[in-house]
Amino acid sequence: MTTTQNTADFGLIGLAVMGQNLVLNIADHGFKVAVFNRTTQTMLDFVKANPDTPGGLVGCETVEAFIAALKRPRKVMILVKAGAPVDAVINQVAPLLEKGDIIIDGGNSLWTDTIRREKDLAAKGLQFVGSGVSGGEEGARFGPSLMPGGSPDSWKQIKPIWDAIAAKVDATTGQPIENATPGHPVVGGVPCTAHIGPNGAGHYVKMVHNGIEYGDMQMICEAYFLLKHFLGLKAPELSEIFADWNEGDLSSFLIQITADILQQKDPASPKKYLVDSVLDTAGQKGTGKWTSVNALDMGVPAATVAEAVFARCMSAIKEQRVAASKTLKGPKFKYKGSKAKLIEAVRDALYCSKICSYAQGFQLMAEAQKEYKWQLNFGEIAMIWRGGCIIRAKFLQRIKEAYDRDPALANLLLDPYFKKRVLKAQANWRKVVSLAAEAGISCPAFMSALSYFDGYRAAVLPANLLQAQRDYFGAHTFERVDQPRGKFFHVDWPDPKRPQLEV
Repeated sequence: MTTTQNTADFGLIGLAVMGQNLVLNIADHGFKVAVFNRTTQTMLDFVKANPDTPGGLVGCETVEAFIAALKRPRKVMILVKAGAPVDAVINQVAPLLEKGDIIIDGGNSLWTDTIRREKDLAAKGLQFVGSGVSGGEEGARFGPSLMPGGSPDSWKQIKPIWDAIAAKVDATTGQPIENATPGHPVVGGVPCTAHIGPNGAGHYVKMVHNGIEYGDMQMICEAYFLLKHFLGLKAPELSEIFADWNEGDLSSFLIQITADILQQKDPASPKKYLVDSVLDTAGQKGTGKWTSVNALDMGVPAATVAEAVFARCMSAIKEQRVAASKTLKGPKFKYKGSKAKLIEAVRDALYCSKICSYAQGFQLMAEAQKEYKWQLNFGEIAMIWRGGCIIRAKFLQRIKEAYDRDPALANLLLDPYFKKRVLKAQANWRKVVSLAAEAGISCPAFMSALSYFDGYRAAVLPANLLQAQRDYFGAHTFERVDQPRGKFFHVDWPDPKRPQLEV
């Protein structure tokens, strides 16, 4: 296939569904896009199927032709599976590029890989951007949330494209503007993208986004399951509840699709609802696990995200659970209270747990910026998550406002708005968690979020005994309540009559 030299504004390698949709989004905004795919026929079919995009497509059968088609400085985006495939493509294209050219990784890459790649390519005079892309297939096509990391110069080069293709929110309300159609993108509004920081910052923030997403989804599932169990509600009745919640403070993409899912009839059995025919085993792609492992590495309490990951692991051992259910019997419990009050209580439990989950995610990002010497704008991060991404929600506007009030906010729970909401709703939250425990219903996200809240607000925790235990068996030392912080002591524990020894 013949290509036109140096005419394409942007190039993309990897024409799976996400890649194709992102290309069409870019082309809809008037940018000419060069495309290459390892399987040439996929590229040919894609270009043939989309002959009239506003910006135009340039199909390339070789990497050399692909690079030759791009304007300088060249902007090459890679959308392939994270890990070794990304390195393979970089090694293929980097020798063909020139100083100042930009390689962009738009996959869910591990942020430490992005740091390594940025350093290696900088030594060759090339710029590297690790950009989080959230919103799934529809977001890629009509407006994703974009989280680019890299140098300020690389951001300057890609900003016109990223601003154009990103989701848009209303400047006044912060609500997503969602009226894009093929060939007719959204005009106006605030783009859901911003320069996150250097090297791996963009991919790190995208990872935390995905971890928070795990928590959101698990908490919604727990709310659904508790209402179904206690009130015996059918799918369409539950759909009405979630649709009602979507009109208030819980308004979000995930609540909206939950309401939609719960009213979907089963195509294989029209008298049933589809949700009741879906097997209760959940998959995962790893970013939630990365978030949890990193929280452990950083020493940041992020148990709600971790519990959401473990809940998926628990769901996966279906055969063991079925066998255990026949022999491990729980309590007999029947809810006899008010239906309306329980629905209200579950809503409050979901909202309070959500606050704690996001508080954990933002604390993790705060610790990461110290570790990697980034300067993250947390209000801006909340802003770019308001549209396009999977966790887009009215709630994020509140987080932006919290950081507008105090850019150095230590924890979302300390913000006046969130503090007021949690303190007002905590009785209902505790009621729901207590009912779940009494009934023997697993709701790890609700329970861990409440434990986080109680732990965070506790001036004293039982770690004094724990530290004494550590000193007893391992001479790990301890601090004293009546001495300055940083001054450590050790006791020869087997003989309590011996005096303590200062270390």
